[in-house]
Amino acid sequence: MSLKPPPLFDLSGKIAVVSGAASGMGKASAIALAAHGATVVMLDRNEAGLAATAQEIEAAGGRAVGRLHDTSDVEAARRLFDWIDAEFGRVDFLANVAGDGIQADPLAITPEQIRRVLENLVVGRFAHCREAACRMFRQGGGSIVNIGSIGGVTSLGRGHIAYAMAMGAVAQMTRELSTEWAARGVRVNAILPAQVMNPGLEQRIAADPALGEKFLSGIPRGRLGIPADIQGLIVLLASDASSWITGTLIPMDGGNLAMNAGGTIGPRTKGEVT
Repeated sequence: MSLKPPPLFDLSGKIAVVSGAASGMGKASAIALAAHGATVVMLDRNEAGLAATAQEIEAAGGRAVGRLHDTSDVEAARRLFDWIDAEFGRVDFLANVAGDGIQADPLAITPEQIRRVLENLVVGRFAHCREAACRMFRQGGGSIVNIGSIGGVTSLGRGHIAYAMAMGAVAQMTRELSTEWAARGVRVNAILPAQVMNPGLEQRIAADPALGEKFLSGIPRGRLGIPADIQGLIVLLASDASSWITGTLIPMDGGNLAMNAGGTIGPRTKGEVT
């Protein structure tokens, strides 16, 4: 009897589609999936960023194909998956990472701005979920991950009304699609990050250092997130290691949601047990 474990995290032969792959969590996800054997179809509006991600993956021995793409465009989603049919004949994993929000006071934001955020973060993502799922049904299964936010299940304030509305919809879309599609072999989960460093967040904190302290005050782990924090979760959810996990909303937040708003973070230094 062999004690060698099965290759639970092996993604060899799988086709993974990742939006937002030119930077941040999308780039980190694409790199991790390729490192575990997947061929990655990378989507973004940033052509130079896509090329840089592809070069990094290929230099490490992986395979990635970049495609300029607007994730808010429902017709573009149909064309994308028709192209994937012709190029690869299947899709095993979809990560909906890309999406822009608008920050504005609830009394000042316009209905058009709210519609724009919902089209981008909810309607466009739903179109990609549906197109991917139709292919996954035919091949017997697959996995979908939506990148949400802790702002979809708790309140952030500071003008996040449109973003929070959209992220709440993403959370519920994930649950509903998982329920509808689980019996047909398609798993749908969501990852809910807290504050993950990116150029935009760096600029906001540089302009208002108190904002960075506010973020840290709610994160027991003691640091903000970095894009690489998503890599283990994304590989887990793409792989057979998570074959019985669907409909979950997984916080990636350094303990943010676990801590009561009036809670006190323990000391940063190592304590002694007496």
